[in-house]
Amino acid sequence: MKSLGGSESGKKAEKAAAAEVKTEEKPVEKIDFSNVKIEPLFEEMIDFDTFAKSDYRAVKIEACEVVPKSKKLLKFTLNDGTDRKRTILSGIHEYYEPEELIGRTAIAIVNLPPRKMMGIDSEGMLISAVHEEDGHEGLNLLMVDDRIPAGAKLY
Repeated sequence: MKSLGGSESGKKAEKAAAAEVKTEEKPVEKIDFSNVKIEPLFEEMIDFDTFAKSDYRAVKIEACEVVPKSKKLLKFTLNDGTDRKRTILSGIHEYYEPEELIGRTAIAIVNLPPRKMMGIDSEGMLISAVHEEDGHEGLNLLMVDDRIPAGAKLY
């Protein structure tokens, strides 16, 4: 008597076919880091309480625009999980165009005191990774999976 689910060999063949589909991914691009310089790690240690005072949050980039009369600054309007929009200015225009950042999820420190830049209050700091490559500074804004909700705390 056969089971209602079909033959065992049929089920095995279906599983094998599904496994083949999953493994057909694009090859990972190798990156050459041999010409990259990074800043040395700090030798000075901080205690956990000092670290814990920084409030890192996932933020959704709702709008991004060039700050008039500035070559470097981008003005971000962010959803930080609260009922108000947060404005952060960042000097990363050399590395990013505003339209490519809208809708992305980034990481920001949200408990810094506001700082006026070009007459606009910046209410935090976006986190970026900086390095030197072939004598030029490189910068990558830390962006995370867009499934992470605005306001999610980082530990």
